Amino acid sequence: MSDFGVPNPQPRSDVPQPQDSKAALKLFVQRWVITVLGVLVAANVLQGIRYDSVEGLLVASLLLGVLNAIFGRVKLVLGCLTLGVFALVTNALLLMFVAALVEPFHVDGFWTAFWGGLTISLVAAIVASLTGARVSPIRGSFRIQAERGRGGSSRDRNDDDPPIIDV
Repeated sequence: MSDFGVPNPQPRSDVPQPQDSKAALKLFVQRWVITVLGVLVAANVLQGIRYDSVEGLLVASLLLGVLNAIFGRVKLVLGCLTLGVFALVTNALLLMFVAALVEPFHVDGFWTAFWGGLTISLVAAIVASLTGARVSPIRGSFRIQAERGRGGSSRDRNDDDPPIIDV
């Protein structure tokens, strides 16, 4: 019981507990470095995206990552409904917003921001797949289990085996 006569809440076993601070910091730095690489590639590939200093690049990437974390779920839901078009437009608008807030970072217009957002997303996906980093705003995970060496059909599976796709 607490001092106010209310029972102390016990952590639920079915709710995942927060990760330790070192793991959370490592994940944050991983995502930030991947975003920096994406913005760096976009700035070198597209003529309308540029930065005046390394600090501007780092701050813009950090702000872009924070905004993507905030709007990630909305982009995911509405992106599914619009077959991804909403997510691409939102990425462009976020990139333009970051350029308006961070003085040494520049984006020339909507279409430059659109292609820049697409470039950053592609670079992030490629780097994440090569390094095994998780950059998606989706908090769940997908795990596919292959039946290795069994040679049997699904009816031969034991009921204790985990499902084929775990969401």
